[in-house]
Amino acid sequence: MIIPVDETNLLQAATIHSISWKESHRAFCTPDFIELHTPDRQRDYLNGKMNSGSKIYLLIDEKPIGIVSVTNSLIEDLYVLPDSQNMGYGTKLLQYAIGQCADTPTLWILETNKRAEKFYRRMGFKKTGRRNSITDELDEIEYARR
Repeated sequence: MIIPVDETNLLQAATIHSISWKESHRAFCTPDFIELHTPDRQRDYLNGKMNSGSKIYLLIDEKPIGIVSVTNSLIEDLYVLPDSQNMGYGTKLLQYAIGQCADTPTLWILETNKRAEKFYRRMGFKKTGRRNSITDELDEIEYARR
């Protein structure tokens, strides 16, 4: 079941975001930066997104296990708890998010995140040619599903 995130389940969503973000970014972020992403910090981040118009959704299968956010047609924050990955939950969340998009679904992937790139390509997303510089050594790449 996928439900909207609100004040009653925001901390659950933030905890999933914190745990999953740390795991997915561990290979290319410093340990100090990783540890900044606590559930409280991620709660503030997600709350700020909701206050700016983003819709955040929580996937529950007996327990909360994944989240995704959609802002117009921009899909972000797709995270599934590490022990629930490779079971179809990310696909389910992404398909739901695509259905919430007002126009062509788009998303950004860090160029070093090859696992995410493989997943999104498999789901029909293609590079648009747009890039954002995150640091001098790291870019994120935009993908769209047409």
